Amino acid sequence: MSPILTSILSWLCFPLYVVQGIYVRQNSLRLSPAVGPRSGQFGKGKPVIKILALGDSSAAAVGIDHTLGAIGPQIARKLHEKSGNTVSWHISGHNSAVAGEIRDHVVPNLPTADYTHIIIMLGTNDMKNWHTVKRWKKEFGTLLYSVRTRYPEAKLFWHQAIDMRKVPALPSALGYILNLRAGLLNRKGAQLCVERGAVCVPPLQDVRPEGYCRDGFHASELGYDAWADHMIEHFDYEPRTSPAAAPFI
Repeated sequence: MSPILTSILSWLCFPLYVVQGIYVRQNSLRLSPAVGPRSGQFGKGKPVIKILALGDSSAAAVGIDHTLGAIGPQIARKLHEKSGNTVSWHISGHNSAVAGEIRDHVVPNLPTADYTHIIIMLGTNDMKNWHTVKRWKKEFGTLLYSVRTRYPEAKLFWHQAIDMRKVPALPSALGYILNLRAGLLNRKGAQLCVERGAVCVPPLQDVRPEGYCRDGFHASELGYDAWADHMIEHFDYEPRTSPAAAPFI
């Protein structure tokens, strides 16, 4: 279906989106971000790979108990195990955040660091808040510029929204409608990534119920683990020639 027809169809479904969205919001389980450190390191010595996980509740690890199960630390651990290199990580996740808020209020206050890989985890709130493609283009597009300007040597990665019809917390009709909106933002986001020097990671396809936490919307630790494996497929890193990966410190 063309983007124009997709947009028209989604707007025709807007009244149903409002009714079901209000119901889901009133009856959904509200969870807090995971507890634990927001920065850490796998391995000893100076980090070779430095990861920043930036974005919304998925970066903040809402849905699990401890930050070590979040996607940023999980990617860092997996890269350490695969490459033998020392890998550091930092989480800057913010519940319910949209692209414009991260651009305006988070990026200017991030620490000065020479990150090598920045994972941008955004789009779900923009989509469920019914942000238009025009607004998404402006806010996500300028966010990419902001992150690129602040960390010019880092490689940027953005993961597209998954198929919303597979999210357990969403009624089938609402999942279908939100998937229409996700498709529009995914398409424009991919275009912006190409234009502005970021890697667009396609949606994780093997989405299972056990990959969600008890609210049926955010990922479980198993879900973050699968998500991390999927992201790493799009990373490039140099294995260390010396043996034996160091333990977590």
